[in-house]
Parts: sequence; structure tokens; C-alpha cells
Amino acid sequence: MSRRRHARDPRWPRDFHHRRTAGLLSPRQAWELLRSFPSQAERNAARVPVTPAEPLPPTGPGGIAVTWLGHASALLRVDGVTLLVDPVLAGGIPGARRRLTPPPLAPEQLPPLDAVLISHDHYDHLDAPTLRRLPRATPVLVGAGSAPWFVRRGFTDVTELDWWESVPVGSTRVEFVPAHHWSRRTPFDTCRRLWGGWVVTAADGRSVLHAGDTGYGPFHARVGARHRDIAVALLPVGAYAPRRLLRGVHMDPAEAVRAAADLGARRVVPVHWGTFVLSGEPILEPLEGVRAAWARAGRDRDDLWDLPVGGTGVL
Repeated sequence: MSRRRHARDPRWPRDFHHRRTAGLLSPRQAWELLRSFPSQAERNAARVPVTPAEPLPPTGPGGIAVTWLGHASALLRVDGVTLLVDPVLAGGIPGARRRLTPPPLAPEQLPPLDAVLISHDHYDHLDAPTLRRLPRATPVLVGAGSAPWFVRRGFTDVTELDWWESVPVGSTRVEFVPAHHWSRRTPFDTCRRLWGGWVVTAADGRSVLHAGDTGYGPFHARVGARHRDIAVALLPVGAYAPRRLLRGVHMDPAEAVRAAADLGARRVVPVHWGTFVLSGEPILEPLEGVRAAWARAGRDRDDLWDLPVGGTGVL
């Protein structure tokens, strides 16, 4: 693991293209994706469920609480440890200048953080304006090759992890796990930083998974075999259409329910929808689709935590 480095850690390769499990879009395909986006009228008509995030429900040692902050952003409170995952709490991002729903919390309203976890460097998961408003001493956990980006912005405690590596955070253990995805922030750094998801395991053995961004594939079963008590899994269910373009890197709702079974996850929080327009499906279709797929699978309705933006599920 690498701490406080300005230069790229020499143990990482120049890039991680060899970790990809799907091809990248050509310029022509990217244009096709852009043209598929819902119209402005559809965006204005969509009513994504929202609720005030504050006050946060109490939790403490032995408890688990998941607060969905919109898109892939989440606040995890596990066994008395508070973790912020993929925080994007600004008004917009490059390529999606306006949010469909406002951020439920400002960075200054967050509780004291034990660490920030970043799944990968895409703008809808790694947001510089949000991070600028966090204390620079906040510990940050990132994928391999990512530390220089954070150190250049003043963060003083940055840990890089490869897939299947873990570190203790308070009473929990946090592990970086594989995802079917890729990374890039500029035309010149494609797959230079490793992408993945996070498993947070409490002292009693229960885990919370944040899958990051991922297509459906064999990694889910491997994570489930390694972590046998996933109490809650935050799984992406949006940004999947057109399907032939995005199948390899984004799950659709039915695949997310299959992934939950592969993981052995009891409860699922659907994320990665309802905040930014990044693909062609109707805005509310991910929510409707995951509810229908959950019912078809015969899963207990109470175990689908289809939270509103700002909502919290508590164990």
C-alpha cells in the first residue's frame, strides 16, 4: 500500500487495460449513446423519490446504516465507523451539468468521517468540487494508481489498494474488490487507475458491499465466496441503455438482482440512477425494473431497500 506519494507507485503497471473484461466505446458509439438520452421534457417530468437526509437515524457499535446520497454516493455507518463512498454532492458534473435531484446533504453537513472510499475516477464517482470541501486530513482509500491525483489536491493520508487487498478502519476491515468496468478522466489517462468496489466487514463478520460501477459477470460470485455474510449490497441498476453498448460495464436491474444472488447478499440498495442522465433508459425505469425483477426472483420485499434520495436503511 502507498501512502503520501506524489509519484506513481512503482509496483503498479503503467495502466490496467489487462484488467478490463469488456471493450471501450468508439467515438461513433459514444455519439450513439449521447443521442439516446431522454429528452429535456422527459427529465422535467420524472419524479425521483427524495426525502430529507437529516437528521440521520442513530446507529452505533454493532449497527449498520446506509444513507443513499444520490447516484452512487452513499454514507455507510458500520459498527461505529463512518465511511463516505464516491461522494458527488455538487450541482452537476462534466457531461451532466444539472442533477435531476438536489444533493440531500452538503459536504459541510456530513458527520465526522473515518474514511472516504473512491471506487474509480469517472466524474460521476470522483468529484473534485465535493472533495475540495472535505478536510484534507480525511483518510482516503483508492484503487491502485490513484494516489497522486489526491496528493496533488492536498490530501495527506491516501492508501492505494489492489483487488483483494484490505486495511483496517476502526473496528471494521475495508477490502477493494474487482468490478467489470474501466477508468478515465481525460483522453490521456484511460485505465491508468484501477477501478473496483468496496466490502466493509464489521467485527461480528457481517459485511456491506458497495459494488462501484460494474457490469454483470463472474466477479460477483467470487466476492460472495470470499464474504459469506453480506448483510447489505449497494448495487448499480441504472445507466444501461442502449444495452448492446453498455452491457459489459453497467448492469441492468435484472442483472443486479442476479448479482445479489451470486453475492449471497440478503438486502440490496439500488443505486446509480435518478441523479444524472448518462444513458438512454427512461429515468424511472431502473427503479421499476429492479422492483419487478426482485418480485420475479421471489425475494422478500422488505429486503429490497429502494431508498429515496436522502433515505436511510438501518439494521
